[in-house]
Amino acid sequence: MTAIKIGLVSVSDRASQGIYEDKGLPALKNWLNKAVLNEKQYIEHLIPDEQDLIEKTLIDLVDNQDCPLVLTTGGTGPYIRDVTPDATLAIADKVMPGFGEQMRQVSLYFVPTAILSRQVGVIRKKSLILNLPGRPNAIRETLEGVKDQDGKVLIHGVFAAVPMCIDVIGGPRIETDEKVVKAFLPKK
Repeated sequence: MTAIKIGLVSVSDRASQGIYEDKGLPALKNWLNKAVLNEKQYIEHLIPDEQDLIEKTLIDLVDNQDCPLVLTTGGTGPYIRDVTPDATLAIADKVMPGFGEQMRQVSLYFVPTAILSRQVGVIRKKSLILNLPGRPNAIRETLEGVKDQDGKVLIHGVFAAVPMCIDVIGGPRIETDEKVVKAFLPKK
């Protein structure tokens, strides 16, 4: 099974200044460690809500670090300092609107204010970049989806489509634990 480099970016003014503990990066790693069977190498960044810094970080993770998958957390709302989607769109080659639509659909199942989210998914070169919410529960829900008490999927999480997307843009094959999230992949 192919190893995969994953860029993780937590965007938060206060957490990056040490005012409070960042919970985004641990939540991302915790979920990925359960869901993705491949060996993983994480390249992590905790940065403030500064558009130019977010852009530079994303460009570095894709262009220099060769991460086929980059996940951001935080900075996706309507607040003045929330600029993660703006930075992501600024460095994108292609916008993948289905990812943002699905993230909002999952979140709307839990909270009506999810309509305020500006999360996006984009492709830059041979990398997929997804903007996830900032709260640990919302990160898990968005990636994994909504399930009933028997574990039947009611609304697919976005990660069900991530391996296929990365495969078709020339990245490594990502295998998932189907108990966490069933990925839809082309046949080998």
